[in-house]
Amino acid sequence: MPQEETAPNPKDPKNGRRHFLPIVTNIFDRVFISVVLFVAVQLLWMRLLEAFVPLWVAAILSVIAGFFIVTRG
Repeated sequence: MPQEETAPNPKDPKNGRRHFLPIVTNIFDRVFISVVLFVAVQLLWMRLLEAFVPLWVAAILSVIAGFFIVTRG
């Protein structure tokens, strides 16, 4: 009896490529995580580091981290 081929299960960690996020996500989930990270970094930066380093440095770092999460997460 021939075996039926099934579509790959996106929730199976052995299937497809591995990501560094410990949960199964789609693009919208990763964008949401990036936006939350952006806001959190900005708030923490303003509270702790703004007297020493300008806020635009935090914005650049947050955008880089967000891009990495969306593309590789």
